[in-house]
Amino acid sequence: MRGFSKRKYREMNSYDLICTAQNDDYDALEELIKREQKNVYTSFCYLGASQENVSDLTQEVLFRMSRNIKTLKNPKLFKSWLAQIISNLFYDELRKKQRTPDTYSIDSFWQNNEENDNSEFHICDNKLNPHDKTLGKELTDLIRETICALPVNFRLVIILREIQGLSYEEIARITQTNVGTVKSRIARARTKMQECLKPYLT
Repeated sequence: MRGFSKRKYREMNSYDLICTAQNDDYDALEELIKREQKNVYTSFCYLGASQENVSDLTQEVLFRMSRNIKTLKNPKLFKSWLAQIISNLFYDELRKKQRTPDTYSIDSFWQNNEENDNSEFHICDNKLNPHDKTLGKELTDLIRETICALPVNFRLVIILREIQGLSYEEIARITQTNVGTVKSRIARARTKMQECLKPYLT
C-alpha cells in the first residue's frame, strides 16, 4: 500500500508515520527504518558490541520492529517499545557471550570505524582547525571507551537515557528495576564519565 509521495513520508511526524506504517504502508515503514537505524546502530556501538556484530544486531532490531509494529497499541510509546527490543537483544547477546569466550577488541573497533562515526556524542566539526579536530576525536574516543568500560547495568541505563532519550520511568520498566535504582545508576555512570573527561572539560 502506498498513498503519499516519498517527500510526504519524510515530512510526517513520528506519530503519524508509525500509525501509517501500522496500516500496511510499506513506504511509511521504510521511512521509519531510515529514521531509526542510526540510533539503533549507535546504541549497540556504545553498548560495546563487537565490530562484526553491530550491523547484524541493528538489522535484527529493525527486522523485529518491522515485523511487530502492529502489536504496538500506543504509537506514543514507540521509543520505549523500540528500546525494549534493543535491550532484549543486548541481553540475548550477553548470554551468548557467557557461553562463548569474547575475542573482539574494543580498541580495534573504534580505530577501524574512525571514518564512519555515527556517535550521538561526536563533537568534531569540519570548520575546526587540525589541532581542535584531533582533540575532538580524542574526546569522542574517550567517551566511547568510558561507556564501554562501565558495568553492564550502568552502561545500558546511560544509553537508554542519553541516546534513546527515555524517561526514568520508561527505563525502569525496560530494565525491570525501580526509578530510584535507575537514577542511582545513571548518576554513578555520569560521575565516572566526568572523572574520565575532567582533563578535557577544565
